[in-house]
Amino acid sequence: MLNICTVGRILRIIIGLTLISLTVIGTIGSWGWLGIVPLVAGIAGWCPINKLIGMKNCNIKFKASAS
Repeated sequence: MLNICTVGRILRIIIGLTLISLTVIGTIGSWGWLGIVPLVAGIAGWCPINKLIGMKNCNIKFKASAS
């Protein structure tokens, strides 16, 4: 079950990739590997912290079309 909206997922992926990239090229220290956390959450569409605090950003319900 998803608990992150599409925009949130995209932002998390961008932030994660940016942190990891900056670490790989040596611009920031090894703490940049923490970018793996938002990257994985963005790809999965599920965040354990959102689950813990009861936050659900993905409120869109999809209905099957009858046409």
